[in-house]
Amino acid sequence: MTQIPVRIDGASITAAEGLPVIAPYDGRLLGEVPACTPAHVDQAVRAARRALEEEPLPAWRRAEILDRAAEALADEVTVERLARTIALEAAKPIAAARAEVARAASTFRFAAATCRTLAGEVLPLDAAQAGEGRLGFTLRVPVGVIGAITPFNFPCNLVAHKLAPAIAAGCPVVLKPAHQTPLSGIALAELLLDRCGLPASWLHVVTGVGPTTGAALVGHEDVAMITFTGSPTVGWAIRAAAPRKKVSLELGNNSPVIIQPDADVQGAATAIAAAGFAHAGQSCISVQRVLVHREVAEALEAALVEAVEALVVGDPLDEATQVSALIDADNRERVVAWIEEAVDGGAVVAAGGKVDEAGVLAPTVLTDVHPDMRLCRDEVFGPVVGLTTYDDVEEAFALANDTRYGLHAGIFTSDLDVARRAIEVLDFGGVIVNDVPTWRADHMPYGGRRDSGNTREGPWSSALEMTEVRSVVIA
Repeated sequence: MTQIPVRIDGASITAAEGLPVIAPYDGRLLGEVPACTPAHVDQAVRAARRALEEEPLPAWRRAEILDRAAEALADEVTVERLARTIALEAAKPIAAARAEVARAASTFRFAAATCRTLAGEVLPLDAAQAGEGRLGFTLRVPVGVIGAITPFNFPCNLVAHKLAPAIAAGCPVVLKPAHQTPLSGIALAELLLDRCGLPASWLHVVTGVGPTTGAALVGHEDVAMITFTGSPTVGWAIRAAAPRKKVSLELGNNSPVIIQPDADVQGAATAIAAAGFAHAGQSCISVQRVLVHREVAEALEAALVEAVEALVVGDPLDEATQVSALIDADNRERVVAWIEEAVDGGAVVAAGGKVDEAGVLAPTVLTDVHPDMRLCRDEVFGPVVGLTTYDDVEEAFALANDTRYGLHAGIFTSDLDVARRAIEVLDFGGVIVNDVPTWRADHMPYGGRRDSGNTREGPWSSALEMTEVRSVVIA
């Protein structure tokens, strides 16, 4: 099979070995991409380093490139082409895939604004006697070459969340997209290079698997910063392998949402059904743990089961589909095993739990889930939501915080004092009141605590991470 080439230093590159890209829903072969070697990575990094030293772009040019990218991603033909690619390689329902492309356009638009406003500050040097008569200020300077490693679940927008702020910050990038879903990242890179005016030396794509291509990128001495989104196991291993680099990690979660007795139970159920099963639950802020007050547990369960059973499951290219396949058979079998383990421990399947003839795991609701079950302790990353009851809101806060993760949590309540208390005590990077923890705006500071990572993303926050402060003193 002819390989789909990647772009390194402006050239279309193939490799001696290829990696097949398989559609998760029906197993069709979508294409083959290069299994890039450490030599390819070295070529890409050296070109990016040369761009940093010999071809710097002024902020106004970078901002115009980002604006063009936002405009291109709003073009109807581009939206449909990219959305179809996402739907095929990630099994993301086509309507959700279009929404992802729209989010990517927004990400570039906010990055353009960041590029135009990112600046240092004046230093009041004469606040010290030694500083009298001196002028001081800071500059934000590029940290260096960025190595960007992205996951399979948002193969367009999470690539945008790496590329757009790097360009805004003035940093050339070497991108390694997820080996399961590389086609969207390749397409986005080509759009930037071919339609938006980004110089070829500023963006390079290396496809391959983590232990070879990814490891070569992490270990390269000329990569100043790694930005990674993915699993905690891989993320912290990268951090350990690159102690002298800047490493930004956006990792997992087992998102809790608390339902108080004064909440809009029907509205909460509708939101949970959407947020727990969008893209088959393969989002780091997908609702996983539902902590519901005993007074409304029965009503919440009934409303949630009704909403979940109404979800349309099937082909991601079907306009009606809301839930499709997990990324591969291994992950489907893993999630099924977690469900069976929970049932063996006393949980009850209230909806779903079965794999259909097409190999799609039905959206699953479990009740009587206990905090010591793996379904509560770890990140399921699949179409499963577990319900646990509580009697007092402080108990709910304790249950929510009883996790090694700390990305987003949510609470539904009409009591302002309870909402204020939740904001104070829920130990997460984001607390969402009267909505699910899955809610995110692409320009907000986004990230978590503990095993959920060590950074904040969003164009402004990421661009700050990708720059360093240089102090300037004029005597």
